[in-house]
Amino acid sequence: MKRYILILTVLITATAARAQQMDHMQHMNKDTTKKAAPHDHAKMMAEMQHDTTHHMSMTSQFSLDLPMNRDGSGTSWLPDETPMYMYMVHGKKWMHMFHGSFFARYNKQDLFNKGSRGGSQFDVPNWFMYMAQRKVGSNGLFAINTMFSLDPFTVGAGGYPLLYQTGESYRGNKLVDRQHPHDLFAELSVAYTQRVAKNTDISLSVGMPGEPALGPPVFMHRISAMNNPDAPLSHHYADATHITFGTATLGFRYKNVKLEGSIFTGREPDEHRYDFDKPKFDSYSVRLSVNPSKEWALQVSNGWLKSPEEAEPDDNVNRFTASAIHTKALGESSYVATTLVYGQNRHHGKTQPAVLLENSLQLNKTAIYGRYEYVKKDAGELDLETLFPGDPNFTINAVTLGTNRILTTIKQTNLTVGLQATLNASPKALRPLYGTAPLGFQVYLRITPSLTKLGVSKRKMDHDMMNM
Repeated sequence: MKRYILILTVLITATAARAQQMDHMQHMNKDTTKKAAPHDHAKMMAEMQHDTTHHMSMTSQFSLDLPMNRDGSGTSWLPDETPMYMYMVHGKKWMHMFHGSFFARYNKQDLFNKGSRGGSQFDVPNWFMYMAQRKVGSNGLFAINTMFSLDPFTVGAGGYPLLYQTGESYRGNKLVDRQHPHDLFAELSVAYTQRVAKNTDISLSVGMPGEPALGPPVFMHRISAMNNPDAPLSHHYADATHITFGTATLGFRYKNVKLEGSIFTGREPDEHRYDFDKPKFDSYSVRLSVNPSKEWALQVSNGWLKSPEEAEPDDNVNRFTASAIHTKALGESSYVATTLVYGQNRHHGKTQPAVLLENSLQLNKTAIYGRYEYVKKDAGELDLETLFPGDPNFTINAVTLGTNRILTTIKQTNLTVGLQATLNASPKALRPLYGTAPLGFQVYLRITPSLTKLGVSKRKMDHDMMNM
């Protein structure tokens, strides 16, 4: 709480200083306009506009020419229209940012007990980030990214109940119908970017842990998914490499196109969530990102993962992903965000696809959101080989609908209450275990930073300047 008060005090002081500066500039403009020629007035207005933009704008951590709104997880891109929820402190040389989310919830995965695989749990999924960046000379940019999660303490080493979820292991067994917790150290990375020509950058990012150039921004950092406490069932088909112990990514950007390549450790984090796993740098990925407009972010990527699962050490995976993210501002505190992701894993002679469509409509204090998933998982992945010899594939469909409302905002922090339900359509062969259509339900309180309205502030200042 003391940190939030300090942050608020700094921001208020900075805002007052900017207001005083603008007031002084306004008086100077009134005094000189009478004497200045029209072309002198236009020149002065342009200089003032440039000064205002310099103070109000915040650049990407990976380019001096792009807005911070474009930064997703790792080095991925979001649409420039993406709103930001974070605390910011501006220093003389460094800019510091704090971001995070805490869900305190009750989660029951089979509300009417139609099957035997659903669980229930009180828990607090969470994560928080500290980021910092500064210019190096006139064309260099240095950034630090850290991410932490208290999931090992507030969720538990065995994760939380989530029907049909698979991936990673615990105590020698595959995690099935549960989502694994995130590691205490989820990201510790640094990046350096050099502007080599107009609209052209070269960047290098290294992390221990970090995120390679593979897949869309991870679900927690997609504005279309931020209201949903659950990881997607397709997490290990698209964006599960966001916590990788050992990764290095080289990127080249020209205008709104970026090509990246990564070398990283293919193995998922082990069940010991408080330490650092051994880096191996035995896997590779490439990603092409394109932002055709401020409302769109597109990417296609492929990864060659060496032995990602501890429970299946001889199983290598070829992972392909493609995604489209659209975000549209509807007002100062309203927007609609949509994400479509296709991911597939090719391993042990099978291609297993997954499709995710998620949407969030934010209307001032109220949000309505949803998610649809189509996923193919085999008997081995669901730890059902003994019941289904031959390891057949099963098609799973899941639909989630939810809503929440901001109860109050205190010191730039939102307290939100929400609920959601998930309908899982079970394949016929699995109905004796899961039921025909088990219904999951959860209710939660959520704590996050409030919406950062820098774009609105800038537009207001632009309007005031034009009317001087």
